[in-house]
Amino acid sequence: MTTRTAPLGQPDLAPTPGRPFGIYIHVPFCATRCGYCDFNTYTPAELGGANPEGWLAALRTELRLAAERVGAPVQTVFVGGGTPSLLGGAGLRAVLDAVRDNFELGADAEVTTEANPESTSPELFATLRDAGYTRISLGMQSVAPHVLAVLNRAHSPGRAPAAVAEARAAGFEHVNLDLIYGTPGESDDDLLRSVEAAVHAGVDHVSGYALVVEEGTALARRVRRGEVAAPDDDILAHRYELLDATLSAAGYRWYEVSNWSRPGGECRHNLGYWDGGEWWGAGPGAHGFLGVTRWWNIKHPNAYAQRLAEGALPIADSEVLGAQDRHTEDVMLRLRLRSGLAIEDLAGDERARVPEIVADGLLDTVGERVVLTDRGRLLADGVVRTLLA
Repeated sequence: MTTRTAPLGQPDLAPTPGRPFGIYIHVPFCATRCGYCDFNTYTPAELGGANPEGWLAALRTELRLAAERVGAPVQTVFVGGGTPSLLGGAGLRAVLDAVRDNFELGADAEVTTEANPESTSPELFATLRDAGYTRISLGMQSVAPHVLAVLNRAHSPGRAPAAVAEARAAGFEHVNLDLIYGTPGESDDDLLRSVEAAVHAGVDHVSGYALVVEEGTALARRVRRGEVAAPDDDILAHRYELLDATLSAAGYRWYEVSNWSRPGGECRHNLGYWDGGEWWGAGPGAHGFLGVTRWWNIKHPNAYAQRLAEGALPIADSEVLGAQDRHTEDVMLRLRLRSGLAIEDLAGDERARVPEIVADGLLDTVGERVVLTDRGRLLADGVVRTLLA
């Protein structure tokens, strides 16, 4: 059972020895708001005086307070957003320096930043590589102009592949492209051209996400007004199969339901989320998880900075996960991985349900593990619900 704490901002936070530990840093700034996005991001008109310099000063304070509580070496760093590349090379170097000033980075630490193609350049990538970043994740979404227009994406269709080439030239071995499928007006051919562009660009990792119409977004309002159609579940399933087949034929292998990579290209930071790792979430609205405690920070950059100026962690609220909560999350997350879930990690009644799910063609047993079939990946949430029923 989940036990909530009072929102005092100072829960007991302690890592679990032996578990992978990473740091996620949330950059809340965007030049414009994409119509489908419900992340904790702010355009210049919404910031109320907050700015990157003030955010960075507050981030340094949070990382210092975090290091006083967590002495574990950092194996992965992920700078997400928002649009981290709006900070520029100097700003992103300062972010990584703030981590190094307070934590020990492992010798082979994976250090990733997200970037929007329109706010990148050869100079940016060269600076990031020199600063110690090892991985770039670019939001491509599509190469079809009408799809980008529905998503309110600012970059041109060819900019993302060009950015990949610039990142490669700067020495980045690991580059990821994000795709979105199921956008209203997208055709099968639109998706195939996008996937083929990603493959031709030479990335070693592709993430593919079904479009979700989130309440409160501009896209949701357009759907309600009847201006665009809501994504159709059957079309989404078909597009996922196209995406998977095209990437598989090009030498990419799925390692998580929405992620494919060439050998060695898996994102270690995200694997930590799915496979029992722990992390400190720094920045406005960031979520963290240590031991049995999950917490989330104050959302607005101004309020976030004010709490830190008062000498307290900027935590809005937290919860302590009981044994059953942890088990539920372990099943839900680990079953999404190609490596699957150890049968011995299931409770007795859950193990008893496995043969029926296997007979339905949704799970395979591989040695002493259960793994989603191709059809099971399309129905992963339902498989989890059945197992845990």
